[in-house]
Amino acid sequence: MSNWSEGYVDNVVYTYGYYKNIQPEALTIPFLMKGLIPPTVINACELGFGQGISFNIHSAAGSANWYGTDFNPSHARFAQYLASSFESGALIADQSFQAFCQRDDLPDFDFIALHGIWSWISDENRHIIVDFIRRKLKVGGVLSISYNTLPGWSGKSPIRHLLSTFHQTTATSSKSHEDNVKETLRLSEQTLKLSQLLTKETPSLLTKIEDLKNTNINYLAHEYLNKDWQPMYFTEMEQWLEGAKVKFACSTNFLDDFYPVSFNQEQINFISQFSHASQIETMKDFMLNKQFRSDFWVKGNVSFEPSARRNAWHQLRVLFITPRKDFSLDISRHISISLNASIANPILDILEDGQIHQVGNICQQLNQHEVIFEVLAILYAHGHLLLIQDDKKAQTALPRCQAFNQAIMALAKDGHKIEYLASPMTGGAITVPRFEQLFLSAYQEGIPQEQWGAYVWNTLKERGQQLIHEGRTLETDQEHLDVFNQQAKTFIENKFNLLKKLKIVV
Repeated sequence: MSNWSEGYVDNVVYTYGYYKNIQPEALTIPFLMKGLIPPTVINACELGFGQGISFNIHSAAGSANWYGTDFNPSHARFAQYLASSFESGALIADQSFQAFCQRDDLPDFDFIALHGIWSWISDENRHIIVDFIRRKLKVGGVLSISYNTLPGWSGKSPIRHLLSTFHQTTATSSKSHEDNVKETLRLSEQTLKLSQLLTKETPSLLTKIEDLKNTNINYLAHEYLNKDWQPMYFTEMEQWLEGAKVKFACSTNFLDDFYPVSFNQEQINFISQFSHASQIETMKDFMLNKQFRSDFWVKGNVSFEPSARRNAWHQLRVLFITPRKDFSLDISRHISISLNASIANPILDILEDGQIHQVGNICQQLNQHEVIFEVLAILYAHGHLLLIQDDKKAQTALPRCQAFNQAIMALAKDGHKIEYLASPMTGGAITVPRFEQLFLSAYQEGIPQEQWGAYVWNTLKERGQQLIHEGRTLETDQEHLDVFNQQAKTFIENKFNLLKKLKIVV
């Protein structure tokens, strides 16, 4: 492990994930549901951007100027490679937090994001980041931060301690990273099996370590094997961020603040007695045994006047993306509930045409407001509804998104599994798995739809790749063609037109 990594796992690249909670546009609806004024985001920063998938998609599809660092040079190099595909103009560094946060060429920020890294860094780096937020986040600016939390991680902490201890003391350069991690798992499992007094009290430890054997190796390394790792109670996070002059605003996903999908009536009645965020969020975390939080914090909490909040809602544009036949009024988070059909169905009747709708027009047609806002917020949080940027922003982002998506689809031909493409209409990502990306490549190359399945199979065959389908490796051309032709048919019927509407391809 390198000295510059400060105890963080640096000899393995992180996963190629996308995180909506660090998209500036994603704060709009949660803020409106809390009655808070969302900032206009001009300059944004991500600390610890990993492979840079979210960073580059937000740079390509959004309107903000992006700045960020990840001290793993492999991460930073890949992020720079993606950024070069569309000339983003973003500042992408491989500096430590200390070096980056002391730069004198950074603007003040409207939005600062940290996904997950807070739990994996040293207290020294936490102090550096808190000072950076205090100095560089504008008044009215928003911090998006996610972290491992307690009490949910209490049950896993013995496993994490074992894994980290064995990895720090037994990993050798003569073995591959994967072999080192497997050996760490083996030793940890053997220790637990011989720790009958412990496992008698907490038998779930054996199940949990068994589950880790099927976990992505890279994810496991970053999540469990760092030298520093500190899950926190919500009040501990409050104490840390007090020095940054930010206050808790809301969860990044509205469903985490919408009590009926998480708590029974007795729990809701108890929580409702309290008004302080420290009490409320702590009770929620205990009742749900929360393991991970993703929250927005704001520097200067300003609430809307009711009429201004209503007007802000009315200006939003939304697109319903779930076919009505596939949509259920049942909504779940930790508890399942059913939306009131007499309220939800008239809204869905308007949205189901697959067109972009302005919220104000929906309210005017139905002569209602607050209940519509709540239903739309639930649909958005559940992934059925997209928030659409204004036309000027979308048009400006279009060429950047086209170039970025071409780079991702080119990687897909060789097997790279980045499953996200950028939409200039939303300012964020849409999930598009590898084979769907290859269907889009066939479309762009002018190949007739009935030949898209053959195109995908030929792409794989040229690279010596075969498909594993329903647990079995396919062998013949016809087997592959049958599967890919069916996948192409399903894609064309269910998703292709949506991707065109979102300007993923044009």
